[in-house]
Amino acid sequence: MTAAFADRLIEAIRRHGSPLCVGLDPFPERIPALFGDAATDPAALLKFSSALIEIAAKHAAVLKPQLGLFEQFGEHGYAVARLACEQARAAGMLVILDAKRGDIGTTAEGYARASLGAHPGFNADCVTVNAYMGLDTLTPFLDLAERDAKGVAVLVRTSNPGARDLQDLDVGGAPVWRRLAEMLSPLSERLKGGSGWSGLMAVAGATYPEEARALREAMPNSLFLVPGYGAQGASASDAVAGFVTTRYGREGGVVNSSRAVSYPAGAESAKTLVDWRDLIVDALIAAKMELKAACAA
Repeated sequence: MTAAFADRLIEAIRRHGSPLCVGLDPFPERIPALFGDAATDPAALLKFSSALIEIAAKHAAVLKPQLGLFEQFGEHGYAVARLACEQARAAGMLVILDAKRGDIGTTAEGYARASLGAHPGFNADCVTVNAYMGLDTLTPFLDLAERDAKGVAVLVRTSNPGARDLQDLDVGGAPVWRRLAEMLSPLSERLKGGSGWSGLMAVAGATYPEEARALREAMPNSLFLVPGYGAQGASASDAVAGFVTTRYGREGGVVNSSRAVSYPAGAESAKTLVDWRDLIVDALIAAKMELKAACAA
């Protein structure tokens, strides 16, 4: 029997000694020319993604492909995204498909099967979803996740500046994001593993560390998916603000880094694959060690 997603995730984090999650965000204009012209050569996207995953699997527990950035390449991009998920899982990584789905009824059921379901779905370990249409949008995802030991990462307090436009609106003395967290907390029991952590994750932006601490109070058992670290300006200590101290150090989720580890300085102009690999490895190790230190503090 497959272990609960939360148990598999927390074990992988402990094994790697860091909560680093590698975001795979393919920007055609930033993919190094040594892989080909990604804007015109479909093979360039596959080569770049495959090479990055091969390295990332040695340094991080989780890969987070950004589906929207693959979809801009059309049907080829969609196919490469599926292959990236397969490669990462074969290499021992867990995959959080960043699809941000959110709909109702049979449409939501289709999204759930496409993201978490087996072939022809992505068979991801977890998928990001948007619950701001209501909790019924989550039901198909939770049903499938509970049945197949998968995870669901709900947007709660996101990292973008415009998050305040809606998520901070007052609802009976508390912001919208807090009210959503309170609604999600009882549902987290459905995806709780033997570790005590739940695979009903909360997306909690590293750019709002104080809110992340308050979110932990509202969702004590949920693992967090933390964007905003690195290129968006949040520090490692900000990123783990919503984590809790355990005998393993501070833990409670994964911290995503995309551009900082996929496109470090000099990588886009690297002339050889060896030079590019060295820059990617250095960036991954730097992020891994910085997060490890923050979790040990």
